[in-house]
Amino acid sequence: MRGCILFAAGLVVGLAVQTGMAQSLSPNRGLVGLNHVGVAVPDLGKAVDYYTKTLGFPEAFRSLDEKGQPRLVYVQISQNTFVELQPGNPQMPSVINHLGIHVENMKPVVDMFKQRGANVSEIRTSPTKAVLSNITDLNGIRIELAELGPESDHRKAMNRWK
Repeated sequence: MRGCILFAAGLVVGLAVQTGMAQSLSPNRGLVGLNHVGVAVPDLGKAVDYYTKTLGFPEAFRSLDEKGQPRLVYVQISQNTFVELQPGNPQMPSVINHLGIHVENMKPVVDMFKQRGANVSEIRTSPTKAVLSNITDLNGIRIELAELGPESDHRKAMNRWK
């Protein structure tokens, strides 16, 4: 019995040290992980049907514009991972619009990237109640930084996940 307890304690301490060391190797403090990929699609209704019915990813939430039309629909891949579908040009194929990275606290993350010379936009709150800022990389690709507080639609969907 004593051996099992010592083994379990050693395992817990070893995992804690390994996790701490792995996190200390990254220069990017405050990043949680990739939260979503934004895709602009030629037919939003058909895309939502495909992702929800064919692929079986549940619709997590949607954001409507002032006319009541969807400006985006999130489908949920796993508890913390989504695909953001947005209306695109009906005459064009689907394109990846942006990458969404979940951050713990927006201001220090924005400050970190600005210090490194990244092109970072001002911090704002979206209609989904996420705190956002954007980085435009050297190739013009948008990287959306998202702080997902308890009131954000993202966090609510993540908390509902079973």
